[in-house]
Amino acid sequence: MRARHGEEGGLWITAERQTGGRGRRGRPWVSEAGNLYASLLLIDPAPVASLASLPLAVAVAVHDAVRQVLPAGSAQLEIKWPNDLLIGRRKVSGILLEGEKLKDGRQALVIGIGVNIAFKPEGTPFPATCLADEGASTFPEALFAYLFASMADMLQLWNGGAGIARVVERWRQHACGMGERIIVNLPDRSVSGTFRGIGDDGLLMLETDAKVLMPIAAGDVFFE
Repeated sequence: MRARHGEEGGLWITAERQTGGRGRRGRPWVSEAGNLYASLLLIDPAPVASLASLPLAVAVAVHDAVRQVLPAGSAQLEIKWPNDLLIGRRKVSGILLEGEKLKDGRQALVIGIGVNIAFKPEGTPFPATCLADEGASTFPEALFAYLFASMADMLQLWNGGAGIARVVERWRQHACGMGERIIVNLPDRSVSGTFRGIGDDGLLMLETDAKVLMPIAAGDVFFE
């Protein structure tokens, strides 16, 4: 709405709770108070062809922020392709990017970020956790301060897509499941194989049982 009325971008909006949130593929999402819910509006952040790498940069930014509040000795904090954060293989954060072409020709992009701080959802397809369960003592405002700084750093590094090589390098340092068997749910089918990492363009590289390396641009990843 702000973008449609002329907002120039770079605008952060946070909420104490969400009742009409939307997850990946339009899944409904209700979020109670105590967690971090933040959205960042960008206007014309990059050529459309370069936007595919932005979720990787966002994931690294959220990873860097969450890492600041985790206590020493906590379970490993990793990124599940493309941008879910896991602690000990349990999801602690989700990220959703949505774009819209505005009437004046500008491209608006909203980056929605949710981090489980005090509460975690139940009955999710992937096991969930929250920072409180992992021994972290923090609150939404404090975590947002870290996120604000780390996102600014990563967007500068990403540089409208020109810095994708450095972003991919950072992402690989925190990748979850390299060399493991995974299942990827695509819009029309599911495929399984071995996770061989991501290409220099950020695409997931799946080695199928037929030993064919299959690049995947979008899908939900599960570990076998």
